Amino acid sequence: MNSPAFLTAAAHPLRWQMLTELSRSDLAVHELTGRVAQSQNLVSYHLGKLRKAGLVTARRSSADGRDTYYALDLARCSELITGMGGALHPALRLTTPPVRRAARTRVLFVCTGNSARSPMAEALLRHRAAPDGAGSPVEVLSAGVRPKPVNPHAVAVMAARGIDISHARPRHLDDVAGRPFDHVITLCDRAKENCTAGTAHWSMPEPRELSEFHDTAGLLDRRIAFLMHTLGEEGS
Repeated sequence: MNSPAFLTAAAHPLRWQMLTELSRSDLAVHELTGRVAQSQNLVSYHLGKLRKAGLVTARRSSADGRDTYYALDLARCSELITGMGGALHPALRLTTPPVRRAARTRVLFVCTGNSARSPMAEALLRHRAAPDGAGSPVEVLSAGVRPKPVNPHAVAVMAARGIDISHARPRHLDDVAGRPFDHVITLCDRAKENCTAGTAHWSMPEPRELSEFHDTAGLLDRRIAFLMHTLGEEGS
């Protein structure tokens, strides 16, 4: 019987180390080589293995076309890990534990214009943290390097999810400078270059058409669902 795909791909010590780093932030190759202290050729080889297994995705940087950002596909990993125990015996089938409520945590989402990705992320995290409208354990804000009015497509897409951001106003990154945040997550590659306080990066293309805004909202919601587990662990 063949080994489960996740076990085969992740069992190598260096690949496991790379997956661990990518679970925290999307990274370019030169960043990843620094994190794992290995040569670029070796890191690139193992990235190829992880991409072939469907655990890691790649996206060309919108700020510097010469760079590529690598991201861990958490949903795919969850699917494979959940089924891995069941491949050995049905009694070992894994289930995802519920998210614990975190202690008060401060999160800032940053993109270039604070017009689409970051206000959508702010609203989605706020909604997940307090779906019943009760006191939220998470304080979340968004800001932009060069703010511009919130995109009507972002408002429409959030409204379709039952979330109202029609009153959102763009906020400059300077307006939150000096405020303490536990997590500062950049959502576009240009913002990453201008936000030295960033603790993690989610490399996401700028949506332009309405369908792309729907795709962006879905991707953000999936990543925020996993972020909630991180916040829960910190607050436990």
